[in-house]
Amino acid sequence: MEKLLRLLSENSSYTVKELALLTGDSEESVSLKINEYEKQGIIKGYKAAINWEKVKDSGVTAYIELKVTPIKDKGFDEIAERIMSFEEVSSLYLMAGTYDLAVIVKGETIQDVSSFVTRKLSALDGVLATATHFILKRYKDEGLVLSEIPGDERCMQF
Repeated sequence: MEKLLRLLSENSSYTVKELALLTGDSEESVSLKINEYEKQGIIKGYKAAINWEKVKDSGVTAYIELKVTPIKDKGFDEIAERIMSFEEVSSLYLMAGTYDLAVIVKGETIQDVSSFVTRKLSALDGVLATATHFILKRYKDEGLVLSEIPGDERCMQF
């Protein structure tokens, strides 16, 4: 992966000047590359990394595995489009393995997410099975450490 893209994915708040210093390119070159990446759709947007563990009443997140029946001549794309249209869905991935799609869903409460799964997601034509996993704590997300695991503070005194 190009160094500029890696740097932006790690910290999108870098200035063009900082990126030029880190890549060894001129500011003009960096600015042109960023504009081109945006036009090509390689850079889709910029986003702050939030540690939701520290935000009171930030809601719940669930990781949902879906088994689906692909549609003839369309594969998984049509059902993926329908799933993406739900506002509760924050991420959707086609998977290889024991299930077909991975869906990240956000809601205010566990009941909200459960209702979404039973009334909207499971009810879609082609959905064969769901397995919902509620995220209890984030230790690391998108490469950022969010929650330090405390060390064993016990010590032996001699």
